[in-house]
Amino acid sequence: MSNERPTAEELRQGITVEIVQGDQDVQSEDREPIVGEVATIYEDDPHGPEVELKNGTVGHVKSVVHDE
Repeated sequence: MSNERPTAEELRQGITVEIVQGDQDVQSEDREPIVGEVATIYEDDPHGPEVELKNGTVGHVKSVVHDE
């Protein structure tokens, strides 16, 4: 997993990402990441692209989760 945040243009519906919700500290390493499939891509933001996951959770993409 890379530390490079993707842009909204690089995201696609159905890919798996790790997100941070707005009330969490994006820089904090001790937060439990939320991982899920992208349902809706909103827009780029300084904290990372904002997306809604298929489970309804909205947050900023921290990274793309690649199949290993």
